[in-house]
Amino acid sequence: MGDAEAAAVAARAAAVWARDAGRGPGHRGLFDGGLAGTLVGLRQCAVLHPALHPVADRLRDRLLDHPARPSAGGAEPPGRPRGAPERYGAVTFPDYDLILGPSGVLLALTADGHEARGTAGEAEYGPAACAAYLSSAARLAALCDGAELPGLRAHYPAHPVLGWLHGRINTGMGHGVAGVTAALTAAVRQVGPRPELASALRNTSRWLMKESFDDARDIRTWTGCGLDGQARPPGAHARQAWCYGTPGVSWALWDAADALGDPVGAAWAAAAFHTLADGYHEGFHLFGDHPGDRLGLCHGAAGVLAVADAMRRHGRLPAAAALRERLLRHFVAQEDELWSLAGERCGLLGGAGGALAAVLTATGGNRGWLSCAGLR
Repeated sequence: MGDAEAAAVAARAAAVWARDAGRGPGHRGLFDGGLAGTLVGLRQCAVLHPALHPVADRLRDRLLDHPARPSAGGAEPPGRPRGAPERYGAVTFPDYDLILGPSGVLLALTADGHEARGTAGEAEYGPAACAAYLSSAARLAALCDGAELPGLRAHYPAHPVLGWLHGRINTGMGHGVAGVTAALTAAVRQVGPRPELASALRNTSRWLMKESFDDARDIRTWTGCGLDGQARPPGAHARQAWCYGTPGVSWALWDAADALGDPVGAAWAAAAFHTLADGYHEGFHLFGDHPGDRLGLCHGAAGVLAVADAMRRHGRLPAAAALRERLLRHFVAQEDELWSLAGERCGLLGGAGGALAAVLTATGGNRGWLSCAGLR
């Protein structure tokens, strides 16, 4: 397919998507049909269809004018006063995370302020919108104002799926401290290291470093939630992906340290990523019953590729460049499985859309969508 034909296909696909945009569940989040994700999509599509910029502007203003309520998109946890944020052990994912919560909204708004319009990092918001953005960032930072992050302890009593997390702190990029760290880092890059943002970012970074351990493959890594003083789990930690484990967490730590001008923290995070590159094994770390698990952005090869490419580009790490090349070769070898995935799922996190986006970006394509994954 030539460049002109590819551009025409992309323009048609963007138009089809835009016609249905905004018909999802209506929550504010970045994924699962949320408004923040729709904003990012509209702004990306507006590169091909400039008439979508005013639509995106209105949606951006709506996100800024209506701050997130606690437990947006879900019921208040039992025992919490309705409408009141709880800092000590009663948050659920929509209160803070990247997928459904304010971390994802901040990432979408931060990217929308400059990258899609090409304004060299200068936000286009007016004074009122800037104040709303700062208020959103400050609310997220307030959940991280203690060194042990009590504000991020989850409230999922007797939950059939998330009960394992009740009373604990998630470490991951999608639903945990790494994602909050990525959002706070983006805010610091946007508005500067304001004291409350910088303090919260140092708290999340130090907590993540403290909760790390070396697994049986000598990879510096993390479990799905903090250890809470317990011994490290035995054996090798198979889930090494964007969502959980070393790729996403080490990137979040490196980028935070870079934004704060902390060379010691950046070196620590780079060393953690280096252990992943040295110990990574496609046959062990890429697992699951579905191609989306093995190839997708969330659990699979695409997420590791996207992180390795970001580390190579911004951290100048030779180990990241080598891992990037390995994963690009892996996608060539898995072309048939990728086509199979495309016939079933095309979403960003678990479908062929995210896998193809990661491959195209790593080989010189558009980087504007990376904000959706807390990358750049």
